[in-house]
Parts: sequence; structure tokens; C-alpha cells
Amino acid sequence: MTKVVVKDKTFVPYITEASIQKEVARVAAELNRDLAGMNPMFFPVLNGAFIFAADLLRSITEPCEVCFVKLASYAGTKSVGTIREIMGLATDITGRNVVIIEDIIDSGLTVAHMIETLKAHNPATIRVCTLALKPDALKVDVPVDYCCLQIPNDFILGYGMDYDGYGRNLREIYVLES
Repeated sequence: MTKVVVKDKTFVPYITEASIQKEVARVAAELNRDLAGMNPMFFPVLNGAFIFAADLLRSITEPCEVCFVKLASYAGTKSVGTIREIMGLATDITGRNVVIIEDIIDSGLTVAHMIETLKAHNPATIRVCTLALKPDALKVDVPVDYCCLQIPNDFILGYGMDYDGYGRNLREIYVLES
């Protein structure tokens, strides 16, 4: 892993692909155990969660469905504090066991919005699964049932996470150089 430059910012290596995959496998095993026989419905939040969701869902052994949603809360390297729903719920989830898949939870506002939106459709359960959690950045208390990585409140890039749309394709996770 070497430094990468994306637009006007330099990012340094932070978490290796091998470390990420180890944690994804661990969380997938937990989901398989906890959701056995429940026919879960997974909701990856686009754009960021698509790579994490792909790797995670390939390790889910239970029959399941996937329904993508798209929410936006970032501009550049900052969370803007408001949630825009770009592509919403398009299927009936009444009585279903739902798992929200996020790439990163920092303020918690996006997940809180998603939970409230889903609750209105009467699912049996709602669980939250994230690749990365920034506990020090949380502005609201949100339940996180499955977490691969707890990280400091630094801006990260790669493995689905971006800087102004760039860097999602990186296999590792990088942190903004200070």
C-alpha cells in the first residue's frame, strides 16, 4: 500500500485488504448465525456500501433478498447534517427481518433516518450492519448490531468510500494525510 492522491488530497494507507476481508468474514458468520431461518432482506445504502455489501452478501448462506436504497449526506470530506433520499424503499417489508448495510456510520443521522423510514413499513426486526463506525463522531444514538471496524473520527477513503465520488474502487482503506 502506498499513498494515493485523489483530486487535491493525499491519503495514506490505513487498513489492508486482508484485514478488511477478515472482519467481513467474521460479521458474515455472525449474520448467518443470527438470521438462520429468517429469510432476511438486506438494504445496502448506496453509493458507499456497494463493495462491502457485495463481499458480505457473497458469504451469507441463508436465503435472502437485497433491495438497494440511496441516501446522501456528504459533500467533499464533511457530513452536511441533512439526509437526501435519492432512491427509496421499493418493496413490501411488512413482517420481514431487515438488515441495513452501511459503509460507515459517523454522525448516525443517515442510519437514524433509515431506521425511522423502515419502521413505518412494519418490519419484524431492523438490524444495522456497518463496515466502519466512528463512535466519537456520533450525534445521535443508533443501534449498531454488526460492525467490522471501529475507527477514530478521521476521513477515510477506499473500499466503497469516496472523496467527491473518487476512490471507491480502492481495495484498501486510506486515511486523509494530516
